[in-house]
Amino acid sequence: MLRCSHVQYDARQLSMHFPIYSLLTLLILPFALLRLLFRSIRLPAYRWRWSERLTLRLPVAQKPVIWVHAVSVGEVQAATPLVQRLLATYDSYDVFVTTTTPTGSQRVRDLFGDRVLHSYLPYDLPFMTRRYLSALNPVMLIVMETELWPNLFAQCRHRGIALVVANARLSERSARRYARFPKTISKVLSFVDRVAAQDESSAERFRQLGLPAAQVQVSGNLKYEQDVPADLQDRAEVLSASIGQARPVWIAASTHPGEEEVVLEVFAMLRQRHAQLLLILVPRHPDRFAEVAELVKDKHYKTAQRSLNQMPGADIDVYLGDTLGELLLLFTVADVAFMGGSLVPVGGHNPLEPAAVGRAVVTAAHIHNFEVVYQGLIQAGAARKVNSRAELVEAVDDWLSDAVSRNEAGERGCRFVEANRGALERLMGLIGQVLKKRAS
Repeated sequence: MLRCSHVQYDARQLSMHFPIYSLLTLLILPFALLRLLFRSIRLPAYRWRWSERLTLRLPVAQKPVIWVHAVSVGEVQAATPLVQRLLATYDSYDVFVTTTTPTGSQRVRDLFGDRVLHSYLPYDLPFMTRRYLSALNPVMLIVMETELWPNLFAQCRHRGIALVVANARLSERSARRYARFPKTISKVLSFVDRVAAQDESSAERFRQLGLPAAQVQVSGNLKYEQDVPADLQDRAEVLSASIGQARPVWIAASTHPGEEEVVLEVFAMLRQRHAQLLLILVPRHPDRFAEVAELVKDKHYKTAQRSLNQMPGADIDVYLGDTLGELLLLFTVADVAFMGGSLVPVGGHNPLEPAAVGRAVVTAAHIHNFEVVYQGLIQAGAARKVNSRAELVEAVDDWLSDAVSRNEAGERGCRFVEANRGALERLMGLIGQVLKKRAS
């Protein structure tokens, strides 16, 4: 629930902890809004609800608030078990979820409906964060992954709002970037009550950036906590019946610009060995769905689109997964999964979803966002890393050609995911401790 409000900014509100950062943010704001307009050409939702981003429309809650911020779809997905547990455990609180992208917003609504409050996160300017926090007045802010917002964090400390960075991951590359501004980053981290890191490497990098050792602990990765829906297998069987039980299926998921062309070239090579092979192609961003559909058709492949309720029958070459929230289903009907964001220097995407449903996983070289997870899967024999198109062809072909080896890899992946659960319980314990400490 949100309320509209007229805005009168006092000059005194421009006093700030981070004057240079805040001035730059203010100067960049018009360009940020222009970027939203540009992105709205492909995804109209980017031009909606600016009043939330600019605090012209403010949140209203009926109970004390626990606030969870998750940037986009990936963070929302990781936060899902946490939000579900918060709803079940703290029924005297409203759970408020913010995102920064329309796709993240839509995923929140699809998953939780009106069980949570929701809006976009405002821009990180002092007067905006003050207005937003005055309206919302949360008892705790839980920030997913490693989103560091200097003015928001400073205001949380000023108001006595507990602040936890959950499922925190800090790659070596990001740590080097932050280390260029040691005083600023140390100050930002001083406002954080606790960092719940995914792994010891991330925890140590936070310590090196100035976070006191007592304020960081390794809780594990929430992405291991995702539950497989009870009806998933039934839905997969319906889709598999359309594909044909004996037909091999390769999925290339969460692809980025420059990757679809490579995937289609590899697909052409694989079809020389597996003539009936179906490719399920799932671009990472919805605003590229139409572009990728045109690319596939330009290659003269017969295409079916999930968004149009078309089914991948025997005559279909490429099935475009152009919907949100169905990736787990598409992994389930595939034999081998390739994770995008790894052929280009994006850093890779979450391989635990295909592993959780027993699918062998292939990745290319750029995996710094999930380096620890991939190391574990590769060591377990559940995933392979390739360094060229030729190696990608061979890795996928090996598993398509050997069902025993493929199934063993899938089983190892399932066991790996199960063995690494527990992050949710540890994080909930930490949240309880921080809330209790702030209440005392």
